Amino acid sequence: MTNDMPESPPPAPAATRRIPYVIGAVVIGAAIGFGGIYGLGGLKRNAAGDSACAGAVNLAHKISPLAHGEVAALTMATAPLKLPDLAFDDADGRPKKLSDWRGKTVLVNLWATWCVPCRKEMPALDRLQSKLGGKDFEVVAINIDTRDPEKPKNFLRDAKLTQLGYFNDEKAKVFQDLKAIGRALGMPTSVLVDANGCEIATIAGPAEWDSDDAVKLITAATATGS
Repeated sequence: MTNDMPESPPPAPAATRRIPYVIGAVVIGAAIGFGGIYGLGGLKRNAAGDSACAGAVNLAHKISPLAHGEVAALTMATAPLKLPDLAFDDADGRPKKLSDWRGKTVLVNLWATWCVPCRKEMPALDRLQSKLGGKDFEVVAINIDTRDPEKPKNFLRDAKLTQLGYFNDEKAKVFQDLKAIGRALGMPTSVLVDANGCEIATIAGPAEWDSDDAVKLITAATATGS
């Protein structure tokens, strides 16, 4: 499945969630000046690594048996990788960074209103935040719409998604930062990050984040990583 970049992309069938290779892809075009698609080759792994993130790799190995069913497409970290300190804004326009959530396990999600799988995924992310959000875990969903800043806010309001905080990056630099380390080639993309800002797992494409499979995996990651 491929979604074109225009604000009103053509209809596309729902992504198959249980196949570990992503078949739902979004090509990002002229509106944000870069592009890519998810293919069967999967995510490229970090070669050099970051020794400070060895614990996240151990955690990924420990919880990997839980990456099945609705979260079977998760790629568990096999080399230590500290994410860039992603910079974006909150709903009031105040600057935020990923490091603001140090001490918490975080599910970083990149989404846009022109991305059909993203829109379908958002209610599940909202329910996940409702179930697990708190002092130990947070869903940080970052919108990268580059045209109308009110459109994503209206989407969340109209869909009655009230549990998620609103974060945005109108220049989509967060996408470029994750793409540069091989963690974002299309939309949506999500990275499970430990309390030290290290990658636990990455998923290319949507997931049923409020499913029993997802909740068990994230609960285990949060409990083990805290």
